[in-house]
Amino acid sequence: MLRIGSGKRHGRLADASAVILVIALGTGSATPASATPLTPFRFEAQAERHCPGDKVVWLDFRKGVYYRKGQKLYGHGFDGSFVCLTEARDSLYRSSPFGLR
Repeated sequence: MLRIGSGKRHGRLADASAVILVIALGTGSATPASATPLTPFRFEAQAERHCPGDKVVWLDFRKGVYYRKGQKLYGHGFDGSFVCLTEARDSLYRSSPFGLR
């Protein structure tokens, strides 16, 4: 049985470690997680060949947003790559808050 708050010297640290371990182990009925892999490309044409049925966006890794073609920052910056729109969305990147410019 797990007793919380019963330690002397390292009680809180030991209790926190035990709680984290219990949460990580869970009940044993965990389902494997599957995610769409994010495939970044240096050039727009490479991304277009990779995802022919999808739109290509410019993903800014530092800001965590993507820009669509026609937006001011599309294809600009050192911390970004061209990716498929569905891959960017599945990887939880958000759309740029600014409209088309």
